[in-house]
Amino acid sequence: MPTYSYRCRDCGVEFDTQQSFSDAALTECPECKGSLRKLFSPVGVTFQGSGFYRTDSRADAKKQSASAAKPAKKKKKDKKSSAPAKAKKSTS
Repeated sequence: MPTYSYRCRDCGVEFDTQQSFSDAALTECPECKGSLRKLFSPVGVTFQGSGFYRTDSRADAKKQSASAAKPAKKKKKDKKSSAPAKAKKSTS
């Protein structure tokens, strides 16, 4: 279950509580019965496995970028094959 942080708007007391996603947010301070405000904070995320860090597969990336940087060789077209064949006139 996730842990939510709350702060009372009246007395300023802060506390954490575990609630289900389907539970309604708390609205009343347990200390002074004032109104509560839900606090939001950054979430700690840990990426595990390969490919998440700058140093992962760095040598492979250099090889791929080097091969992509080389220009492809152009093939020469034959003038004979690219020009349409002329029909010979028959002299009859």
